[in-house]
Amino acid sequence: MARHLPAPAEVPRPWRREPREAVVGRMDEALATRDGAVAAACIHELWMRGEMGLNIERALERLWAVAAAAVPEWLPTRHVEWLPRAYEVAARCAATRRGRSSVYLVLLDFSDAAGDPYGLYVGATTVDPVLRFEQHMAGIRSAGSVRRRGLELLIGPALHLRGISRADAARIEEEFAEALRAAGIRVRGGH
Repeated sequence: MARHLPAPAEVPRPWRREPREAVVGRMDEALATRDGAVAAACIHELWMRGEMGLNIERALERLWAVAAAAVPEWLPTRHVEWLPRAYEVAARCAATRRGRSSVYLVLLDFSDAAGDPYGLYVGATTVDPVLRFEQHMAGIRSAGSVRRRGLELLIGPALHLRGISRADAARIEEEFAEALRAAGIRVRGGH
């Protein structure tokens, strides 16, 4: 079942300048008080700094165990090593006009193939990206790679690419996919 929580325009990084120990302490405190939003932001901050994958996985497990209902929709449910690179690439994508379209990412499972166990599908839509992902998974105008390999909507990197013009969405979808490929991420879609 999809999580429908309000999303910020961008994923918050309020502790970007704090030392690691302070972020870990804040995360532990947030988990103890079941503050899912703060704990998620701390986990995300550690992730963006390149924290060891095992530590991120453990923190995600703790977060889901104590505050599942408060986990923001933009936080992935599993560790993906290249997530910081995806954010860097996404930051270079910009729309010129507002509209009703969105560019979205779907995390794909390539554990049965050689190389990285994860990849991305890049798409553009005029419906809510959560609904579009659900349509893919149900086989409605679905890309085969999403229907067969789709794990979850990867919301964070593309938050700023919601509510843009159709022309921008089409252009950015293609440019974003190519830039992600150039960054070494396995990509489907982006046409």
